[in-house]
Amino acid sequence: MADTNMWGKHPAQLVRDAQWFNSGPPPELLRRSFVTPTDLFFTRNHGAVPLIDAADYRLKVEGLVEHPLTLDLETIRTAMPGQSVAATLACAGLRRDELQAHRPIPGEVAWGAEPVSNGVWTGVPLRDVLLSAGVKPGAAHVEFAGMDEVSRHGKTFGFGGSIPLDKALSSEVLLAFDLNGEPLPPAHGFPIRAVVPGCIGARSVKWLSSITVTDHPSPNYFQAHAYKTFPPEITPETVRWEDGLMLHDLPLNAVIWSPLPDEVLDTGPVDVEGWSMASGGNVVERVEVSADGGLSWIDAELTEEGNRWTWRFWSARLSLKPGRQTIVARATDSAGQRQPEFVDGLWNFKGYMNNAWHRVNVEVV
Repeated sequence: MADTNMWGKHPAQLVRDAQWFNSGPPPELLRRSFVTPTDLFFTRNHGAVPLIDAADYRLKVEGLVEHPLTLDLETIRTAMPGQSVAATLACAGLRRDELQAHRPIPGEVAWGAEPVSNGVWTGVPLRDVLLSAGVKPGAAHVEFAGMDEVSRHGKTFGFGGSIPLDKALSSEVLLAFDLNGEPLPPAHGFPIRAVVPGCIGARSVKWLSSITVTDHPSPNYFQAHAYKTFPPEITPETVRWEDGLMLHDLPLNAVIWSPLPDEVLDTGPVDVEGWSMASGGNVVERVEVSADGGLSWIDAELTEEGNRWTWRFWSARLSLKPGRQTIVARATDSAGQRQPEFVDGLWNFKGYMNNAWHRVNVEVV
């Protein structure tokens, strides 16, 4: 069994799955810093965290490349030009608890709004490594394979996934070796992980063993099977896995982290705070907040801005009347997209990609 001390985490970290140490920061601590401290950064694992000897580490770059590479950690850290990128990572299961409240979703981690964190990542641009290897004609995807051991359906393999080649060649995608100015901790992918800003966290594969350039998406279980979404009418009994939509970009979202659900508040003005993030490299242009369940709205103030790959903080002051009330938040991005109002049309039996208006019920006395 894993615990917060074993992996250097804050004792208040919310552990949703102790076996593989899936955890996230409580919102009252998360909101204190625009860059999430490493001891609060969320963790998502599908098997045991591997402990890797840096001296023995080798990363292979292969597939549709002119010059296959085998890189040791020293070469990656010191012999290749590095860069830093601020990027917010979030699990595709963020806010799954709201979907579970609508209809049951058995067998999945019961995430609330905690599997999200913002870090400063330092590493080597994946683009530079791919260009050094020489990408062959016909290449369309870049596959990542991890060194962890995951068991599914009687088979054991490393977690993996892929991204389209055009995303892999973009300047923001890194082979990261540092988080917040320090070497990656084991739970966050030491010695090397992919960081793919704007995509679901599952595409930022940890403990990289190989990078393979291919003409098709990864056949890894977690790309070809697990991280897919389906219409609300599809169930585990009726699913045809080949019909699912492979997940890629994080959705537009705005999340309230203060006040907390079911918090008891005094009548009168209350400060409402949260974070928001756009999709597909867009930026959040507006966050609106409602004190009456969505009947009327006011504009929140967008505070710390970051970049198009990070969250934005926001705040608003609402006047609350006595009784049970629902505070709501919704965002609009630079492409004119808005969050959907309800979870009904978003529900899927895997519990992914919930970005309905965020609602928090409070008691006002």
